[in-house]
Amino acid sequence: MFHQLQTKTHFTLRLARLVSLLLALAASLSIGIAGAQKRDHLTEKEMELVRDSQILDKRIEIFIKAADRRFAIITGTVKPPDKKSKKDEELWGDLPKGSRAELLSDVAGILDEAITNIDDVSRRDEKNPLISRSLRKLTTASNGYVNQLTALRNQTKDDDEIAAIERVLENANQIIEVGSNLPAPSQDSKKTKP
Repeated sequence: MFHQLQTKTHFTLRLARLVSLLLALAASLSIGIAGAQKRDHLTEKEMELVRDSQILDKRIEIFIKAADRRFAIITGTVKPPDKKSKKDEELWGDLPKGSRAELLSDVAGILDEAITNIDDVSRRDEKNPLISRSLRKLTTASNGYVNQLTALRNQTKDDDEIAAIERVLENANQIIEVGSNLPAPSQDSKKTKP
């Protein structure tokens, strides 16, 4: 009888260990899944605009506008609705939502994606005139972002915001560095602008 009780207790302990192991595994999986479900740096409508735009400089303009929308929210300079903004809202969708740190992280992701798009076209056709045109637009926008980020960095004490600002600054400075090495635009390219 004692042997049966001892076996039963041993079985109960093993079952308890197995259950606790399964619970720990389930908890770690849920944490891993939550970490894997990261925020998209573009809204659905913005992603759709990017997918629909196959011309590099137009795609870069979409990235710039997407970043500008986030900076408008962060700095509180969102304009009140008018006829033009209603049209804009239909095309671009609602303004993105999130904390300042999340919106800044979005901007870092947007700039990273813009860099990747320019790199991809450059690898396929390094003489493509849209590369320099796109990079000039992105450099101009990045210079503005650096000015805004400098002010933001001086205002915040939040570690997540500071980390996001550093990521945006890293991408923006990389763009500015490459953009500053571009040759002056030729007269022909100025004439062919739409």
